[in-house]
Amino acid sequence: MIRLDKICVDFGGLRAVDHASFEIGAGRITGLIGPNGAGKTTAFNVIAGAVRPTSGRVILDGRDITRLKPHQRAAAGLARTFQIPHEFDRLSVLENLMAAASAPEGENVINVIFRRGRYAAEEREIYDTARDTIRLLELEHVIDEKAGNLSGGQKKLVELGRALMRKPKVVLLDEIGAGINRTLLGKLADKILMLNRERGLTFCLIEHDLDYVSKLCDHVLVMAQGTLLTEGTVEAVRNDERVIEAYFGGGKYEARL
Repeated sequence: MIRLDKICVDFGGLRAVDHASFEIGAGRITGLIGPNGAGKTTAFNVIAGAVRPTSGRVILDGRDITRLKPHQRAAAGLARTFQIPHEFDRLSVLENLMAAASAPEGENVINVIFRRGRYAAEEREIYDTARDTIRLLELEHVIDEKAGNLSGGQKKLVELGRALMRKPKVVLLDEIGAGINRTLLGKLADKILMLNRERGLTFCLIEHDLDYVSKLCDHVLVMAQGTLLTEGTVEAVRNDERVIEAYFGGGKYEARL
């Protein structure tokens, strides 16, 4: 679904990503792990279009999207969430999801004035999709609550719901489990697995909790010092001496990894 081809990213004199090449398989849940400073979030930002690579290419479903802007990538089927949720805190949960939807008719003032029937039909479809997504994520009890009043875990679910509103092909999850309790963390994992198995959605997630990665991921990519160190199953990378060295600087910490 996604292929990075020899991506380099330079910030002044610092090379954050160094000729990184890897693939995110279609219909899979792929984990992207590595120590702090490995280049994981920068790689995500390159895929999403928030950072322009110094060199290299980004391919989405066979299409070169390296020069596309973030909204163009979203239209092509790419969605992402953030480690710190980006909700509209004064809007309700329902309004947050509706605001995230693509609305070609409503985005044109002429359509709103002169094509009210089409505009109204589109608004109804967005409303129904938002309510269905809220039901799917089990957020009905806070549907009218302002998003700024939600718990951290509920905000992460809203963030996932907003990503789903554009009916993406692939969703990038940046530390989706960070800062939320184990109950909501388990619910979030169940929703991701269900979306993958029942809707065929492709996911790639940055996560530091390898037990969580093990529950979710078919395949794991390991970055270190801005490039791909290795890849494979969770068990394979957990026991890889290079991964242990990258994380902890020595094999004596293998049990912790």
